[in-house]
Amino acid sequence: MADRTAPNCHLRLEWVYGYRGHQCRNNLYYTAAKEIVYFVAGVGVVYNTREHKQKFYLGHNDDIISLCGNALTPKRGVFGKTGDLQTILCLACARDEVTYSGALNGDIYVWKGINLVRTVQGAHGSGIFSMNACEEGFATGGRDGCVRLWDLNFKPITVIDLRETDQGYKGLSVRSVCWRGDHILVGTQDSEIFEVVVHERNKPFLIMQGHCEGELWALAVHPTKPLAMTGSDDRSVRIWSLIDHALIARCNMEEPIRCAAVSTDGIHLALGMKDGSFTVLRVRDMTEVVHIKDRKEAIHELKYSPDGTHLAVGCNDNSVDIYGVVQRYKKVGECIGSTSFITHMDWSTDSKYLQTNDGGGKRYFYKMPSGKEVTNKEEIKLVQWSTWTCVLGPEVNGIWPKYSDINDINSVDANFANQILVTADDYGLVKLFRYPCLKKGAKFRKYLGHSAHITNARWSYDYQWVITIGGADHSVFQWKFVPERKSKEALHIAPQETLAESNSEESDSDQSDVPEMDSEIEQETQLSYRRQVYKDDLPQLKEQCKEKHRASTTKKREKAPGNSIRLHFIHGYRGYDCRSNLFYTQTGEIVYHVAAVGVVYNRQQNTQRFYLGHNDDILCLAIHPLKDYVATGQVGRDSSVHIWETEMLKPLSVLKGYHQYGVCAVDFSADGKRLASVGLDDNHTIVLWDWKKGEKLSAIRGSKDKIFVIKINPYIPDKLVTAGIKHIKFWHKTGGGLIGRKGNMGKTETMMCAVYGWTEEMVFSGTSTGDICIWRDMYLIKTVKAHDGPVFSMHALEKGFVTGGKDGVVALWDDTFERCLKTYAIKRAVLAPGSKGLLLEDNPSIRAISLGHGHILVGTKNGEILEVDKSGPITLLVQGHMEGEVWGLATHPHLPICATVSDDKTLRIWDLSPSHCMLAVRKLKKGGRCCSFSPDGKALAVGLNDGSFIIVNADTLEDLVSFHHRKDVISDIRFSPGAGKYLVVASCDGFADIYNVMSSKRVGVCRGSQSYITHMDWDRRGKLLQINTGAKEQLFFEAPRGKQQIIPATEVEKIDWYSWTSVLGPVCEGIWPLVSEVTDVTAASLTNDKKVLATGDDFGYVKLFKYPVKGKFAKCKRYVAHSTHVTNVRWTHDDALLVSVGGSDTSLIIWTHENEGHREPRQCDSEESDIESEDDGGYDSDVTRENEMNYTIKALSASIRTMSGIKPHLQQKELSVDERQGVVRPPVSRALPQPEKLQTNNVGKKKRPIEDLVLELVFGYRGNDCRNNVHYLNDGADIIYHTASVGIVFNLTSASQSFYMEHTEDILCLTINQHPKFPNVVATGQVGDSADMSAASPSIHVWDAMNKQTLSVLRCFHTKGVCSVSFSATGKLLLSVGLDSEHTVSIWKWQEGAKIASRAGHCQRIFVAEFRPDSDTQFVSVGIKHVRFWMLAGRALLSKKGVLSSIEEARMQTMLSVAFGANNLTFTGTISGDVCVWKEHILVRIVAKAHTGPVFTMYTTLRDGLIVTGGKERPSKEGGALKLWDQELKRCRAFRLETGQIIDCVRSVCRGKGKILVGTRNAEIIEVGEKNAVCNILVNGHMDGPIWGLGTHPTRDVFLSAAEDGTVRLWDIPEKKMLNKVNVGHAARTVCYSPGGDMVAIGMKNGEFIILLVTSLKIWGKKRDRRSAIHDIRFSPDSRYLAVGSSENAVDFYDLTTGPALNRINSCRDIPSFVIQMDFSAEGSYIQVSTGAYKRLVYAVPSGKLVSDQAVIDRITWATWTGVLGDEVVGIWSRNTEKADITCACVSHSGLNIVTGDDFGMVKLFDFPCPEKFAKHKRFLGHSAHLTNIRFTSGDRYVISAGGDDRRVWKKCRAFDK
Repeated sequence: MADRTAPNCHLRLEWVYGYRGHQCRNNLYYTAAKEIVYFVAGVGVVYNTREHKQKFYLGHNDDIISLCGNALTPKRGVFGKTGDLQTILCLACARDEVTYSGALNGDIYVWKGINLVRTVQGAHGSGIFSMNACEEGFATGGRDGCVRLWDLNFKPITVIDLRETDQGYKGLSVRSVCWRGDHILVGTQDSEIFEVVVHERNKPFLIMQGHCEGELWALAVHPTKPLAMTGSDDRSVRIWSLIDHALIARCNMEEPIRCAAVSTDGIHLALGMKDGSFTVLRVRDMTEVVHIKDRKEAIHELKYSPDGTHLAVGCNDNSVDIYGVVQRYKKVGECIGSTSFITHMDWSTDSKYLQTNDGGGKRYFYKMPSGKEVTNKEEIKLVQWSTWTCVLGPEVNGIWPKYSDINDINSVDANFANQILVTADDYGLVKLFRYPCLKKGAKFRKYLGHSAHITNARWSYDYQWVITIGGADHSVFQWKFVPERKSKEALHIAPQETLAESNSEESDSDQSDVPEMDSEIEQETQLSYRRQVYKDDLPQLKEQCKEKHRASTTKKREKAPGNSIRLHFIHGYRGYDCRSNLFYTQTGEIVYHVAAVGVVYNRQQNTQRFYLGHNDDILCLAIHPLKDYVATGQVGRDSSVHIWETEMLKPLSVLKGYHQYGVCAVDFSADGKRLASVGLDDNHTIVLWDWKKGEKLSAIRGSKDKIFVIKINPYIPDKLVTAGIKHIKFWHKTGGGLIGRKGNMGKTETMMCAVYGWTEEMVFSGTSTGDICIWRDMYLIKTVKAHDGPVFSMHALEKGFVTGGKDGVVALWDDTFERCLKTYAIKRAVLAPGSKGLLLEDNPSIRAISLGHGHILVGTKNGEILEVDKSGPITLLVQGHMEGEVWGLATHPHLPICATVSDDKTLRIWDLSPSHCMLAVRKLKKGGRCCSFSPDGKALAVGLNDGSFIIVNADTLEDLVSFHHRKDVISDIRFSPGAGKYLVVASCDGFADIYNVMSSKRVGVCRGSQSYITHMDWDRRGKLLQINTGAKEQLFFEAPRGKQQIIPATEVEKIDWYSWTSVLGPVCEGIWPLVSEVTDVTAASLTNDKKVLATGDDFGYVKLFKYPVKGKFAKCKRYVAHSTHVTNVRWTHDDALLVSVGGSDTSLIIWTHENEGHREPRQCDSEESDIESEDDGGYDSDVTRENEMNYTIKALSASIRTMSGIKPHLQQKELSVDERQGVVRPPVSRALPQPEKLQTNNVGKKKRPIEDLVLELVFGYRGNDCRNNVHYLNDGADIIYHTASVGIVFNLTSASQSFYMEHTEDILCLTINQHPKFPNVVATGQVGDSADMSAASPSIHVWDAMNKQTLSVLRCFHTKGVCSVSFSATGKLLLSVGLDSEHTVSIWKWQEGAKIASRAGHCQRIFVAEFRPDSDTQFVSVGIKHVRFWMLAGRALLSKKGVLSSIEEARMQTMLSVAFGANNLTFTGTISGDVCVWKEHILVRIVAKAHTGPVFTMYTTLRDGLIVTGGKERPSKEGGALKLWDQELKRCRAFRLETGQIIDCVRSVCRGKGKILVGTRNAEIIEVGEKNAVCNILVNGHMDGPIWGLGTHPTRDVFLSAAEDGTVRLWDIPEKKMLNKVNVGHAARTVCYSPGGDMVAIGMKNGEFIILLVTSLKIWGKKRDRRSAIHDIRFSPDSRYLAVGSSENAVDFYDLTTGPALNRINSCRDIPSFVIQMDFSAEGSYIQVSTGAYKRLVYAVPSGKLVSDQAVIDRITWATWTGVLGDEVVGIWSRNTEKADITCACVSHSGLNIVTGDDFGMVKLFDFPCPEKFAKHKRFLGHSAHLTNIRFTSGDRYVISAGGDDRRVWKKCRAFDK
């Protein structure tokens, strides 16, 4: 039998030929010691040129591509005027923010900050690949083969042209330079490294070379000399000396080379080519002997026969040709038979046979030299092979994994002398196997180094070395072979070996020395912690189900009960599959876990406190070195570790995101800062955390086998050890990774526990066979026999150890495990009198040991916790069922005791009164699932799993009677009420048997159920039975015969039931949850007063309902403590306690029942029921509107007008008459000069074009759909607010505005940082589109309000936009809420731009989320029917719903705003005008009608705690929309806003020193004095609907705006304020001044227009001739006519001279579409009209006739130009107007410029006219999506633009070019 262990010899990497020059650059450096560092494949190489030695770093596992790195926030370099945008290939940084970059065209760019300052033209002839900075200056290297040296100011010093030197060649390209002193290192594209000494620059020294581009496949070794030959796709063949580690010859061929072979005498070298030819060279001088091409496809393998007479050539076209060497390579035979390409060949030693492998995985044999196939197996068996390079065949079966047929081994080579086989595969691994290896899955040693596939591996002729070549990494690796005898000596010097130790999977199939598996461990490895459905899935499931059930819920849902329960005591401890999970805390309490609860047990008082943060089984527990914090890990899809403190039981940090299925081991470091955890995924991932920050430090796959324990080294926190099934591994942290090495122990043992000893390198581990292994570093020093059976637990003391094993013995040892000082056997005999129960058996298996407070704490597999006194007595403290599900539960009819029966084959009686102990226990022959007390409490019936049942004495548990009538499990058992005359026994085969207890006979059988029976109840008389079955049937039978009865549902309610455990029927319809497809309600129990129904379900919830529970999905209170199924619940006889049992978590939980009256405001453990309340959260138009707002973003905005036709820049230009006739006019014409296009009104002045626009003023504030967005800055000197995409800082003294313009989209929210460390820091969030990180994704900008510098940009994945931002108390964290469908809540460290935590917030809109002003971890979010109290724990967000039930008749309303008070008080403003006051997350009182309408905003003043609220209210004597309250929100003072509105609606409030700042929905910002209540309006704006109309005064700097909010407002630019506003009663669309400035015409949306006199604002005339919107209205230049253009495709003319009658005198017809803009000609006889069909038409005035003669049109001079159409303005249409249009334009009064506005929100400035397409322009951002209108003021001082969606009016100041 061949030896199946891994071979005992080693390989050691000795030399690597090659350097990665292609695809990489700047990867070559000098170390301080003048050694050279570079990399090739997966190896970092340090090469000492003087001693010609290489050292290697082998930590990588794939190609290395660069030697540096980190991520930064980018700012585009601004190329400006000095350079064209080029591809930049390399960079070097100098001092003072100067950066140099080399470009593709050979220029070098010099940058200062982000601006280009100068260009060094043509520094190289072509691309600059590398740039290196050193003390003396810079070195650059380029594609032109030159290295140039520059001084520190980038003045050239010298040039070294490598192409011209001795070693140079044409096409040499430099990829890396490194300059140190007088040496320069140069790496080239062809993988050479040169060293140039500056004073002998034409004699570069070639240090290293290798193959370059293309794959490297060919490898051959010389038969008698230490030489290796390689050939590659770079067409070169190279010969390497293995002793000198150098290239000794190189020759370039015509074709890429794919294989090579050397003849037996070492004279010829044959090379197979990719094109199907092969060439033979003389090795001596590389001259060609012969070149033969017989094939078309690549030659992949060739070999000389051992006698040297033949050469076999294998080709990719499936054939092998045989050539005679002596006959000058004449073809002498051909082997045909293979069906796929040839991969490997071997000759027999006598040269008579050839074996081949092909790509199809088949093996063939041929007779030589004829090539006849041999099929006789016997003949083959006798053949001896001279080499073995085939991958198939019995001798090499072992190289393949056991159960796989993958073809990934590329090459093997056998070393017959040492019986070793080397293999090379696609994964870059070199492996050593024993040869022959006959059985699949043999053991091996493996070595890393190559990055991708290794194409070939060969032994050198004397077996000293292995040569391997890498395909894609072009490198040649030379490994030294260390045979067995040497490897013993080498152990202490070769750290490399150990790193590459084989971690081959152990194959157990026939390992002779496998130790016997211990039954317990075996059982435990079988345990699966996977769940069908995880709690994490519930929210999604609910959402899905909700959709289905929306329709079905018609009935009002039942309210939750007023009663509640509180977790009181848990019997149980999880020992059967966990270890080391039991500790003393600082205060001497005991902490452990059971089910989903962390328990802190006080043994003096016999009380428990609970940590309830987990929602599924806890699997492991570790305690902080200071014994005050505990870490627990749980089961879950994305399972988490919670760190919590034992005093207040509050979570400190929750770590998640890296473990699947569960966390099975955790450990704290000795300093308590780090935590290590192990997951239950297939790779048992290990994660090392900085737990306070919640950050992962490093993560790595642990092992395929289960890990039981992880321990961090107490002396060096970077080291850890893990132990588990068949392994122990020693890890150390390096950077962000962990590197692990297996313990070296000869045979593999399963380790059950491990601890670190008294020095940093000592580790002690306990094995499954009862030994203790003692390790130093990773080497086993000795083993000590400690226990009989596995050692499950071990604890290190100051001066020794304590161990516990399966044998039930606790042993104390000295510190070297030399002697055992004392043993304690755990036996019933030594149990102390104060014990809280009984030991089930002597010597229970010990799973956890801990020491402290003079005692040893012991946890057993049977679920007991014992305290062993050092002197010997043992006290039992806690006890629960053992492994197996617990289903049976019964409470005593008149005593506070209960009975349980479980699959662990025990029946137990528990005392529920304060002593909390197990009174009695009895072992059964089978497990049981149900039990029941008789009505007098004397007897107890127990149903067993084999179909039998017994009745025992309730006190002694001795048998009274037993029966065995059924085969299946007994599922329920019940005594009839009263005297207990009958016993009914239900089994899973669907029958219920009725027995007469007195006569012990079966008297009846209830038949008729379709499925197994789940629950049974008797009526009060003992005559009627109610039965539930698994098929959801509710059946009724009559006792004692068991006759089935049909009872209508209405009657069932009226029957007086003795007990109610049924889960079916109309009275408990409401207990079934939404997700009842995936979960079952397993148990129910009704209180004796029939008011409260308790249920248990498959998700581990215990719920309380108000009985009867009619109507679907009733509201409930739910409680979590059990992990998976709650199998049974029962009330005690007096309803004082509720008892529940959990199936597989084996726990028995006791809850105290609290009646409705009884309410202390304590932390309530319940969560409210699953669905949000049906009662709507209230209605308010503003809230609904805000909730349904659809935020458009510019990039996706459609046109604001629906136009039709072809866009102007795509229309074909019509030719003029002359052009059509081919007439060429002379350039100087005698005709009249062409008139001006535009009448100019500043004649006499020298005309100057406008150079630039600067934003100067913005009128408006976004209040209608945003809130809390007006704040004081600088102690009230400035205010900050936002509108459109601009943040505005408004100085109150100078009334000047300054702007933050970096946002690309509308800003939706704004907040300021109130911490003194960050003065004037503002965060704003914008709308966005996608969740990808593109430019359109929503972002948050954090900026300085004073200098407008951006401090941080947070790109977030909140799709649609960010609707709320808030800074934390220290100012370092920022909270944001998204508009995405899940309304995600995220927390950022804004200075680093790092997202710390994120979680779905709520399924409906969240309006505001704010940090508590005194906290960095707690915040509150409010929204539609939602208020949630959040806590940041590490990197996890934990949240609690607000609990309303503590106040009668309170219902969940839509919450709109939030403020805070001392002592954890929170105030939320609601839609109904109430304010809710919360303590923690419990509602404690309601301030009714704080406002009459919704409370939109609240502000907490930090310095005095006063609270300001703002709402929607009619102003009255006592009330106002603004109120100031005291800290408790008890007293208030109201302020009236003097706005003259019928209803005031406040959207934002802020309080400064004695002043309150108010933002209203009507877009006003008002400052209110606290003392005198005086209102001062600071900012005005239009409120609703787009602003369409703009009209500028002919002479003064004032203008009018008209909007759909029905107002026309007059604004003064120099005064920066609104002068007046007129309410016109309808939505206004357009407005225009008369040429004299004395009249104003206003066009409305309903087709009406009015004319006002400016002086009196009285209506002069009004008319309505049209039914649809007026789009433009114009006075003729002589004020004679008024033109009115409407969307009814018409322009009407009115004669103003006839007075206010406004008679229509004519109209222009045949307009193809609606009118957009109109302009009169200078003398008033023509009008031009732009239409929605992209056509410009000219009509005569006042006849309305169309002018079609182009010559006439060309000669018209226009009074104004506001049209966007026409040949003169084709250039204003940009290329990307497919989606959106130019909407408005205006030519300056000087006639030299035109400004345009478009649907993207851009203002653009062009020269006028601009007849060329895509004219050059400047653009200005600031508006959000559409611009509706734009105008120059008189004298061209300002441009005014109006926004459609953003309702703001902007001024752009004109800067003239002097």
